[in-house]
Amino acid sequence: MPAPHVKSYHFAASGNIPNNPELPLLLYRQVFATDSKLEKNFKEAFKQNNWGGSWVNGVFRYHHYHSTAHEVLGVIAGSATLIFGGPEGKEVDVQAGDLVVLPAGTGHCRQSASPDFKVIGAYPNGQEDYDICTEEDDTAEKKKNIARVPLPVADPVAGAKGPLLKHWQPKQHREE
Repeated sequence: MPAPHVKSYHFAASGNIPNNPELPLLLYRQVFATDSKLEKNFKEAFKQNNWGGSWVNGVFRYHHYHSTAHEVLGVIAGSATLIFGGPEGKEVDVQAGDLVVLPAGTGHCRQSASPDFKVIGAYPNGQEDYDICTEEDDTAEKKKNIARVPLPVADPVAGAKGPLLKHWQPKQHREE
């Protein structure tokens, strides 16, 4: 697989959405060709690279984040405008074939979507026991959880030499 084009976004805390103080959100454009095998291709890549607990659905219409796991979203159908980083965050258009890697704590929600929009999600290194946090949660405890989430050992689609490992360095993730 050729190295995907990756754009990174850093988000400061936004209200009661903590975001991740160290790790950027990563957006990979057109990881796989848009065809009928997108779901299968993403699912196989995730499994091969130790990203498990996969599911297929959409993205919630409310701002939420996970404090106990990182998450990958592969767009397998349609297109959408997603908001990352909380209510004051960034709107990003995604389409079938794109992939987003969200570090623990990063807010996300669906602003709008085509009727056929679907993603496949997964979590690294056995982090399938993720929580769903909203702006209603007290962020003090959630920030402690975020700081303890271990780094993935592999990029969700490109493995041990993938772009995620270049963007997410252990020294950035140390708990002080």
